[in-house]
This record gives sequence, structure tokens and C-alpha cells, in this order.
Amino acid sequence: MKGLIREGDRSGKVADVQSRLRALKLAVDDPAGTFGPSTKIAVREFQQQRGIIVDGIVGTHTWNELVEASWRLGDRVLYLRAPMMRGDDVATLQARLNALGFDAGREDGIFGRSTDSGVRAFQREYGVAEDGIFGLTSLAALTGLRVDRPGTAARLREELRRNEAGLADAVIMVDPGHGGADPGEIGPDGSAEADICWDLAVRITERLAATGARVRFTRTEVENPTSSQRARRANAVEADVFISLHLNAHGEAGAEGSTTFYFGSSHAGRALADRLQNELVRLDLADCRSHARSYPILRETRMPAVLVEPGFISHPEDEKKLRDPEFLGRVADAITTGIARYYEEGF
Repeated sequence: MKGLIREGDRSGKVADVQSRLRALKLAVDDPAGTFGPSTKIAVREFQQQRGIIVDGIVGTHTWNELVEASWRLGDRVLYLRAPMMRGDDVATLQARLNALGFDAGREDGIFGRSTDSGVRAFQREYGVAEDGIFGLTSLAALTGLRVDRPGTAARLREELRRNEAGLADAVIMVDPGHGGADPGEIGPDGSAEADICWDLAVRITERLAATGARVRFTRTEVENPTSSQRARRANAVEADVFISLHLNAHGEAGAEGSTTFYFGSSHAGRALADRLQNELVRLDLADCRSHARSYPILRETRMPAVLVEPGFISHPEDEKKLRDPEFLGRVADAITTGIARYYEEGF
């Protein structure tokens, strides 16, 4: 989808959005094809449910989520292809296979190699032709099977991966936000988000290297890859942990504090986010807590991933702290300690 669909628009695209929202049991009282107040409220509610940016505007990300939400298991044949199939039907399949003990990977709604392996293992076990294609025959075999341990295989896989690596042997992917021609948010005193994130990434690297961990960056200082490109780079090196660095911003200058985000179905991601947040708030930063989100950078990475926002660059005091090399060093210490605690304590 090209362009944005927002309040005040009138078109067939608006009618399509409204139809999809209604199918998801969201109330839309505006006339068909007219993006009025109730359509905006429904869009915002949908965005909140999906863990994406809540702005009441249908851009590419929201549109893709609407399309994915429309799929139910059995609506179509699922299999491994490029680009990978995405949808709530895939997420349902992953959840059911994992609950039965077949490792289908993280329940992210993306039919990748782990899901293909899970389907093939299921087919072998239940006497279905092992072709990796989840169609009517495989659906019939799956239907009616008791599922009472949701997420078991996926969680076990994450725990085993953490135990096998250990911080001293881990590959940590550090993702400095923005970069290149994109400075990110600009603080009231002129600080650029990209510059602070790069400085913080370098400091984290120095500290992690001292533990024996191997650190990789998702970009050079002059690059600004897309979220999907950053995720693919992390997947390509088979990183054990992914840390994306950003700074928050808000129209209200009083907004302040530290926040971490993780992909909702990743138990390891949540544990890592909680460890990082706990360490950051020890620096007298306001606690904005950890939150589940389905941002592409978190969803498309194949390892525990966390997006860290240690402060609001739009807040004068937070900006002042983040420009202070000594304080930024303490933030790097906190993040390194949080990663170490994740490896020591598990989830």
C-alpha cells in the first residue's frame, strides 16, 4: 500500500479498511468509504491490540497488520517461500505445534525455516506426507488434538539457546538507531538521537568485549538501514541477543524516563527487557516499564530482541544527562549488567 489513509479521507481504500476492522469486531459507525471519528478510534484500538504505534493513521505497517489479522488457520495453504508468508493463521499454527511439542519457532506469524521444520516433524509423527505444506490434510490431522501446554517448545528452545551460549561466548548484535542522513529526534538543545545512540553503542561494545562477548553492529556510522535490513543482518550472523538503541520523544516536554520493548511471544525477550529496565531505573531515571510490541525490528529478529529507550531526548533534563559522557557511561554499564543478569538468571 502506498500513501497514508487518515481521518477526512474518502475512498474505496477507506471502505476496505473499515470492512477489515468490522471483521475484527471493532465498531465503525462512519459511512462506508468515509474516514470519520469512529474509524479513527477503531484504527487506534486495532493498533493498540497489535502492539504497533498508535496514531489512528493507516500507513504501510498498520495496513500489513490488518491484512495479516484477516487470515484464519485453514483459509489458505501455508508453506515456506520467499517472501515468507505472514498472518495470524501462521501464528495460530506455530502456537499449536509448539504446544504439541513440535518446535515451530517463535510465535511471530512468519512462516520461516523453524516453522517449516515444525510442520515436517508433525507430518512425520501423524502419518501425513512430509512435504512441509500445511494444507487440508495436515489441518485435518491437527484438528481435534489436545493442546494444553501453549508455547512449551518455543520457550524451551529459547532457554536452551541461552544456556548453551553464555555471555562469554555470545554474539551480541547492537543496533544504534537511525544514522546516515537520518538524525532521528532532535532535543531542545540540539542533540541528535543518532549521535547519542552511536556513542552509547560504542561504550556498550567496549564493556561487552571485556566480558568475552563478541559484538556486531547492524550499521556503520554513515548508514541508515531499514528495520527489516537490520533484523536480517542480525539473523545472518546468528546473533544470540539483539539490542536496539533509541531515544524517546514526546510533544509534552515533561515526558521523561526509561522504557524497554520486546516482542510479545518471546519469553526470553521479555526477561531480557525486564533485566535491562531494572538496571536503568537504578540510575534515577523514571520507570516507564517494559512493554510488548510487534515492531518489525523485534518481530523479524530470530533471537531475543529488545529495543531500549533510556530517556526522552525531548525532555531537557534527560537530554542533558544523555549528553554527559560520564552519565552515558553509566547507561552503558547498566545495559551491560542487564545482559549479564539475563544470562545468569534466565527467565
